[in-house]
Amino acid sequence: MEAVSTIEGKAYPFGLKNIDTDVIIPAAWLKTISRTGLGKGAFEALRKEPGNLFDDAQFAGAPILIAGDNFGCGSSREHAVWGMRQLGIDACIGTGFAGIFYDNARKNGLALPVVSPEVRDLFLQFSSDARGKEISIDLERRTITTSGINTTFEMDDATQVALIRGRDDTLDSLEHAGAIRDYEEALQREARVSVIK
Repeated sequence: MEAVSTIEGKAYPFGLKNIDTDVIIPAAWLKTISRTGLGKGAFEALRKEPGNLFDDAQFAGAPILIAGDNFGCGSSREHAVWGMRQLGIDACIGTGFAGIFYDNARKNGLALPVVSPEVRDLFLQFSSDARGKEISIDLERRTITTSGINTTFEMDDATQVALIRGRDDTLDSLEHAGAIRDYEEALQREARVSVIK
């Protein structure tokens, strides 16, 4: 996972409510444990529609998606996050996200800034009207800015640190390898003493 402190670029004004992980990545794409090629499957059904948002040249290469309420609900498939990342999406601004989706996003470097419905709607309108203007997400300051909007967002400390440092649970655990080893050795010594008594 790559360390990142700022995400800047155009944003897809997506806004649809209750988008579950089956919409983000259909079940047909779950037959692999490899992460490669999943960008093609991301939002596949929606991308088959003529004039869809993801094929609109105005939003080409957009690293940000403005989500509707309850984005990422449904099953726990991590493939959904993998597909979004391969599609080039680095952040998804919304009013809240399903818990398992949120955890999968953190582990795979997808930032999920949480804002109020009113602020989210401002970003939806801005992105729809922006014609290429960019949004900037500052993970360190927990702010999102555009040419006309400057707001803060919610994100738990552990997720913020993981994104900024490019870390996941395994790497975080390895930082404490010495303390873990000391603890295990102390348990073994204690067990040997109990056997002797």
